[in-house]
Amino acid sequence: MVDDYEPFRQFVCSTLGKISGLRIVGQASDGVEAVRKAEELQPDLILMDIGLPSLSGIEAARRIRKPAPMSKVLFLSQEASRDVVEEALRLGASGYIVKAHAGSELLAAVEAVLQGEQFVSSGVANYVLPTLGVNGPLAVSAPRKHSHRPCHRSHKRQGAPAAMRCNSILTMRRF
Repeated sequence: MVDDYEPFRQFVCSTLGKISGLRIVGQASDGVEAVRKAEELQPDLILMDIGLPSLSGIEAARRIRKPAPMSKVLFLSQEASRDVVEEALRLGASGYIVKAHAGSELLAAVEAVLQGEQFVSSGVANYVLPTLGVNGPLAVSAPRKHSHRPCHRSHKRQGAPAAMRCNSILTMRRF
């Protein structure tokens, strides 16, 4: 989990610690440390904030690709501008969650990405997906009370997991 705000890192770790079969294998507070830990730990999934000190999440993800090519990246950020989200997804990220929707989308995003799907937050899906030329099936999870509808681009199936939400760089490994 990499975010420069420790209480948020703790919230995310606590939330994801409730998922059976997932284990948090590391935390970092900046992009440089995220690259180092990704190389050392080789996580299955990296949840990464865009606005990290010393090295942005975008640049950290670029650098992580070489030493940890099997690690999937799921961005979790308050940044919702079209340019930033599109850049993150073109970089090869498996998904993007807008921090404001994290409480309702985090668990769904993690499940989708670990199953080989792409996940795009409902906060950016309307303007990002059309410009990226999404051609594959698009599944929308069943809404919960007071939640937004996250979008999943599935390469394996059209069903969508239950929703939750979050923001940062979080590394997890299935066991």
